[in-house]
Amino acid sequence: MKTGKIFNYTLALTMLLSASSCDLKEEPVDTATNAAVFGSESGLELYTNSFYDLLPGTDVGVFQGDDNSDLVARNGVDNYLAVGALSPITSSGWSWTDLRNINYFIENAEKSTVATKGHYLGLAHFFRALFYFEKVKRFGDVPWIDKPIDITDVEKLNAPRDDRFEVMDKVLADLNYAIENISSTPAVDPTCTRITQNVARAYKTRICLFEASFRKYHTEYNQQATAAAWYGEVVTEANAIKGYSLHEGAAPDRGYRELFITRSPFNDETILAVALSSNLQVFSSANRRFISPTYGNRPSLTRRFVNTYLNLDGTPFTSNPGYATTPFVDEVKDRDLRLKQTIRLGDYRRTENGLPVIAPPNFSQTVTGYQPIKWCYDERYPYDDESRNDNAHIIMRWAEVLLNKAEALAELGTMTAGDWAATIGALRERAGITGPTLTTLPTVADPYMLAFFDNKFTNPVLLEVLRERGVEMIFEGLRPDDLRRWKLGELFEDAPMNGMYVPALGEHDLNGDGIMDVVFYQGTKPPSTTPGIAFVDVSPSTAVGRIQLSNGTSGEVMWNPGAREWIDAKYLYPIPQTVRERNPALGQNPGWQ
Repeated sequence: MKTGKIFNYTLALTMLLSASSCDLKEEPVDTATNAAVFGSESGLELYTNSFYDLLPGTDVGVFQGDDNSDLVARNGVDNYLAVGALSPITSSGWSWTDLRNINYFIENAEKSTVATKGHYLGLAHFFRALFYFEKVKRFGDVPWIDKPIDITDVEKLNAPRDDRFEVMDKVLADLNYAIENISSTPAVDPTCTRITQNVARAYKTRICLFEASFRKYHTEYNQQATAAAWYGEVVTEANAIKGYSLHEGAAPDRGYRELFITRSPFNDETILAVALSSNLQVFSSANRRFISPTYGNRPSLTRRFVNTYLNLDGTPFTSNPGYATTPFVDEVKDRDLRLKQTIRLGDYRRTENGLPVIAPPNFSQTVTGYQPIKWCYDERYPYDDESRNDNAHIIMRWAEVLLNKAEALAELGTMTAGDWAATIGALRERAGITGPTLTTLPTVADPYMLAFFDNKFTNPVLLEVLRERGVEMIFEGLRPDDLRRWKLGELFEDAPMNGMYVPALGEHDLNGDGIMDVVFYQGTKPPSTTPGIAFVDVSPSTAVGRIQLSNGTSGEVMWNPGAREWIDAKYLYPIPQTVRERNPALGQNPGWQ
């Protein structure tokens, strides 16, 4: 079990679950502990606590999910995108242990005489929906199994997969069951760590939005006519969630980032989180994965994405004259306040052993110059060097629900000015943005955003919703699924890994304090008397792991992480070869042998 999920097990429960493995034909053993578990509320609670392991782990966390996307440049290329790396031999994820535990619980809890069993059955149905959603995203068609399988049930064990759309209908039914049965008290969990009715509703908006987009844009399945109903589910469920607001924080230029560096989640906006604890030695590695030059992926925002952050007056930055050749020290001025709460800007300060230090972007740690701070503590020791982060791991928050609703309304063509102001306008107002963009629906598509999405979307309202989704949710692990559901997988390969604009070779002051921070050079490393200055060799090279300037001796920083490959077969992972050898009836996904 992953530590930090807030639970401890009794010996009886551990024994009950001890028979689990990754083979479909094995199931939890029915022992004398059955009556103890299913005959009391405490037993039901202990069992359902085990389901929380389906939530994202805390060490890597949701914060690293966007490293494989079009918005982030990273060190190296993941096997998902590396040329020829993904195959039926290397594919993984075909594990059914969690499902067996859930189905075993449902079968036995339905027979229980405990008066409150409905709540715990609701939890089980929620986690089964979550389990199957992840499986369908990964593999498409999968076997639907809603009860423990007997080892003599040869027909079921050797059955083919079920249609993914039928499975998703069952996922929706499980979500509805969960919402109807999970206790409505408390409406908002003060710890933000328990699955409540609101959590189930929020997850339903995420899952239904994915399914609606998938059905609309993956036209090869001929399910476009069914997409509107799923978009409608998003709106209905978002409207049913009560008790949340956007966290404002102590100051407008800090409230957004406060959400991600607090030890106790802010329950005004946070819907679900995992609370970490230094006392219990339960940590994440956020600082090390974002900052260490050797431990993590060195994720850095791309300039292509940073350009989408609006000016404070609500106008597009890309409408500024000369935006394409504006140096970093100037391009970050008077921008959406989330920019300075997501990456290091000119006034960013850190501390070392409690002492304040000026901390401009550090090119020994970042590959584009746009260096993240969103999930990172400002203190260097011990967080940069050890996996000691104990800031809460946020999994779901109100801002995402607003964005899910806004996208669904835009896709349905039913968004009103009031809807806009309550969703996109509210998010932008929190970010310090002013002007008509807070209350007025856009009527003209921004040319930059049209090109950003390869002209796939032309609706000006939808384009602005998607701009906002990227800015608000960056480094929260949603972007890869967004690209897949929109059928924009080519951006995994084609999106440039570009960085800040460099007018010329030589030393540069990135934060305007008069101290040089980085020197770009070609050939022989030049001398410098500036302590701590970073040296970046931009000599012409095609080698992996090198930085170039787009115009040779000037231009945008261009990072080479290695060859990236996209083929449409990657919208689904291949069924692992070993699995197909056990059950040939499973078949294989299109494009894989």
